[in-house]
Amino acid sequence: QVQLVESGGGLVQPGGSLRLSCAASGSIFNRYAMAWFRQAPGKEREFVAGIGWSDSSTRYADSVKGRFTISRANAKNTVYLQMNSLKPEDTAVYYCAADFRINDYVALGIDEYDYWGQGTQVTVSS
Repeated sequence: QVQLVESGGGLVQPGGSLRLSCAASGSIFNRYAMAWFRQAPGKEREFVAGIGWSDSSTRYADSVKGRFTISRANAKNTVYLQMNSLKPEDTAVYYCAADFRINDYVALGIDEYDYWGQGTQVTVSS
């Protein structure tokens, strides 16, 4: 069984930065896409950022482009989300997801991902 564990969430002031981490344990393919989703109270879960197995294929939601950066460790079993210039509207529970693939593609749909973490709370407030 594959397990994803997020960490790095917390309370931060507007304009501040956080780095989220997602570590995968158990059996995992050497070619897979990983992504971050978020869900705020009363809203649907939405795609934030994703990265394919080539590390050159990345996708970002328009709301975070230019502020957030997704990256992977050399071992390919850990993904990071560097969040800069945080805004109050970024407040949400952030989820890590994994999509095992043989093609270099980042999917946007929730149903495309095979494994999910428990989520980590990010709160942006003064």
